[in-house]
Order: sequence, then structure tokens, then C-alpha cells
Amino acid sequence: MKVEIDPNSGFCGGVIRAIGGAEKFLSERSRLYSLGAIVHNEAELSRLQAKGLITLESLDGVGSVTATPTLLIRAHGEPPSTYRLAREKGFEVIDFTCPVVLSIQKSIREAWERLRPDGQIIIFGKIGHAEVLGLVGQVDGRAVVVENLPQLREKIASGEIDVCRPAEIFSQTTKSPVEYEALCAFLSEKMPGRLSVHNTICRQVASRHRELADFARGHDVIVFVSGKASSNGRVLFDLCKSLNIRSYQVGGCSEIDPFWFRSDDNVGVCGATSTPKWLLEQVATHIKNLH
Repeated sequence: MKVEIDPNSGFCGGVIRAIGGAEKFLSERSRLYSLGAIVHNEAELSRLQAKGLITLESLDGVGSVTATPTLLIRAHGEPPSTYRLAREKGFEVIDFTCPVVLSIQKSIREAWERLRPDGQIIIFGKIGHAEVLGLVGQVDGRAVVVENLPQLREKIASGEIDVCRPAEIFSQTTKSPVEYEALCAFLSEKMPGRLSVHNTICRQVASRHRELADFARGHDVIVFVSGKASSNGRVLFDLCKSLNIRSYQVGGCSEIDPFWFRSDDNVGVCGATSTPKWLLEQVATHIKNLH
């Protein structure tokens, strides 16, 4: 049995930057708070927690602090209100928002200034996702989020999206380029001359979709490694599954079933933008040792 790791899988640049920054800080200090999981991967979170990283789900229940602890803003980004609240509570903030996300946040603020008071901001993304909350927060919640084409149709039918008013549309950085293109094409037909489309899917993510499609087709079995909370992981695994029926998603070695494999299989191991390389290597080694 042959086992190959996808050379294009692993952390994206924004996650590498945030985790590297956290590790550097923790090499000098014993404790660092992260607002939300720094990466949607349970194994990597456990590794960082052992170094002193503490995850806060929100700041709402945190009282004022006096020792000036440090709060890390992860790659997903946050709305302006989060920075104000953190400083009000006494945190020192270090910001590792992905530069791509920062650029989109700025573009959304500028678009709102162009469109107000009659225009609309539309965001293609997962409702409640950290990055999406940060994007919506740039305009104080005055944006409509759609997760897919059926939901877009529903929001047009209900009047939540008014096709007679001008609009600008943006995407969460990790969404499917194919889905975004289809959604924008549908909306452009409904809003001729009234819709501006912004290509805000991360280029690294977009190229990964193309590369992963080739990787999935080129192997007998695909083992896709990602955390359960990874939005990007769900999108990429669905892509693999659509191209290779023998695709399986796991969080780590303990979830691998030996009965998935035949002795002459060519196995591909790949993962999300939140999956560390060390975990991909661990899974590949485990599969190699099955036969």
C-alpha cells in the first residue's frame, strides 16, 4: 500500500502567522489568552494549551482585570466592538488577524460608505462563523449573510435582499470558489447593473480547491484530516467526497478504520487550512503501519 501526503495541505499563511506569534509570546511569557480557538483543530489546540495558551469563548463574562493580561486576536478577525471591550476590561491586545481578512474588512467599510443609505452589503459565508461575525461587525450588523443558493432565493423572496436596490457582495475567505461564482451569477441576473462583486476568497484557498480535486481523483482512498469545528474542513472534505467515494474524514489516528484499505491501495492523506503538517504526517505513518 502506498501512502502520500498532499504537499499543498496544512496551515494557510494566516494560521501560520497567528500560531507562530503565539508560540513566540509563550516562549517569553507563561500565559496568553486567545479569543476563540486560535485554530479549529483539537489536536493542535491541545499542543498549544500545554504551552500556556488559554482559550476564552467570549469576553462577556470576563470581569475587569488588573494584571494586564495579553489577549490574542486570531486570524479570523474581530469586529471593532471587540477591541473596545477588551481594552475596557484591561487586556493588552496583540492582533494576528489575517492580512487578507483585514483587507476585506476595510473593503466592506468602504463599500458601506458608498452605498448608504439605500444600498446593501451581502456576505457569502457561514452564519455565526468567527470571520463572518468580524465582517458583519464592520458595518454594525447591517449586512445580510447567505450560506448557499437556496438561502439566497429565500432572502430575495422574503424581501430581506431587495433586488431593486444596489448591492455589493463579498465572500468569507475560505468558501468554495465554485459556489460563490454560481451565487454571484444568479444574483447578477436578478440585479442587472445594480450588483458589484468582490473576489474575496483567499487565493491560497482557491488554488487549494483545484489542487485538492486533482489529488482526490488521483488516489484510491482519501483520508481527510481536520477538526470537527473547521468550516474550511467541511467544504474541502465535501469536495473530496464528490470526486472520490472512498473519502473519509478523521480528526486523528484513533478514528481510522483498517477496513477502509486494501493492500494494493494508493492512499492520499490531506487536510484543511487548519490542519497541522505534523498531524498529517502522524496519520500517514499510522496508515502505513496497518499492513
